[in-house]
Amino acid sequence: MGKEVISTESAPGAIGPYSQAIEAGGFIFTSGQLGLNPETGQFGEGIEGQTRQSLTNLQAILEAAGVGMDQVVKTTVFLKDMNDFVAMNEVYSSFFSQPFPARSAVEVARLPKDALVEIEAVVLKK
Repeated sequence: MGKEVISTESAPGAIGPYSQAIEAGGFIFTSGQLGLNPETGQFGEGIEGQTRQSLTNLQAILEAAGVGMDQVVKTTVFLKDMNDFVAMNEVYSSFFSQPFPARSAVEVARLPKDALVEIEAVVLKK
């Protein structure tokens, strides 16, 4: 089974030895996306802005792969503070429709660049 690298300049570039996404076995696996604007390198405002930008970055990577958010089957949301769950969830829900992807949400001690949220996805390529 081969794997194909997926990348786009419409999302922040990798800040380490990893790819924005990899396609393998009919699935696309994205790396975690921070809420960084790829043009300015700045974080979105607060948890809402960072969640929106993180999902916008994720969406750009999926578009580069020729798929859409409706093909996401699983996400993992990493939060700096679980008290931000409700606000994150409000923004998150505007990017997905039923049937919603499976999801895990966890609080972590620290995220790269001291982000408030990081989101990764697994996508079924039709």
